[in-house]
Amino acid sequence: MKPSLQAKLEQLAFRLEEINGLLSDERATADMAQYRKLNQEHAEITPVVEHYHTWQLAQADLNTAEEMLANPVLGDPEMKEFAQEEVEAAKARIAELDQELQLLLLPRDPNDERNLFLEIRAGTGGNESALFAGDLLRMYSRYAERQRWKVEIVSESAGEVGGYKEAICRVVGQGAYSRLKFESGGHRVQRVPETETQGRIHTSACTVAVMPEADEAEAIDINPADLRIDTYRASGAGGQHINKTDSAVRITHLPSGLVVECQDDRSQHRNKAQALAVLAARLKDQQERAAHAREASTRKSLIGSGDRSDRIRTYNFPQGRVTDHRINLTLYKLGQVMEGDMDELIAALTAEHQAELLAALSGEG
Repeated sequence: MKPSLQAKLEQLAFRLEEINGLLSDERATADMAQYRKLNQEHAEITPVVEHYHTWQLAQADLNTAEEMLANPVLGDPEMKEFAQEEVEAAKARIAELDQELQLLLLPRDPNDERNLFLEIRAGTGGNESALFAGDLLRMYSRYAERQRWKVEIVSESAGEVGGYKEAICRVVGQGAYSRLKFESGGHRVQRVPETETQGRIHTSACTVAVMPEADEAEAIDINPADLRIDTYRASGAGGQHINKTDSAVRITHLPSGLVVECQDDRSQHRNKAQALAVLAARLKDQQERAAHAREASTRKSLIGSGDRSDRIRTYNFPQGRVTDHRINLTLYKLGQVMEGDMDELIAALTAEHQAELLAALSGEG
């Protein structure tokens, strides 16, 4: 372990003792905001310090085993073999703990535990692109079901022959953003459309945007004077369910030009609240992408950048494969992926992201 890393772990161990002392002091915990802050810090530091103590024990075991092995009095071959095995086992355990500690010390994304807004827009490819947008929404919805998350449609614009020109949904669940944040970008599909009589493969594309829901305490400050709010009659299927009131809401943020529409609810008030939430998430996403661009302009991958201008993944139906171009990963399980079995893809993207952070951490050390 690098001395700089061990020094950091020693500081955290000392800080944990300090927090334990503060939490047991009634005077220090009288302020509820301070009490919550200390508890949160305690929860974050504890697993790191516990791993560090385990590493220290493994290091002590290694020292003991090496002393046994170096002892000239130890003439018994069986005892020497036992000591050698203990040395190898301790070294392997220390290497494993080293890796775990480095991962635990990686900077945390403050948005990871948040809910998110998922936007899918049809791009090049006309009707086929809209159909693919529908397929992507279904894929993400199936994945969310597997995670026991809730998916709420915020707004949708149907395609002419099915699918969506645009669909926006809210995904509610623990760690939702941490799992789906790498999905932002251009998604390309290669397949033979149902309307294709010659059997030719067409290429279409959609864009996906994943934005963390703004926390109420850290909500984007939106000046009401910067908003133009229009109400209109929501489109419906007709019959007894037709919307006879102007409950749909369109909000235009004048400084940025962003436009958000919501017509999912029959209540104009709830539609306005939902549209404002989407607008806040878009503005937050815009700010964070600008910050990422400034901080990481030389990064080769799109991971963590939120850049949605480039193709990140291709879904090739004739060959049954899905390829993520950022990490050069190809899986021949397209059918399962489209049914929401995305764990392998997401795990690989997360591992790549962690590797990049570890490389940056090593550079600092």
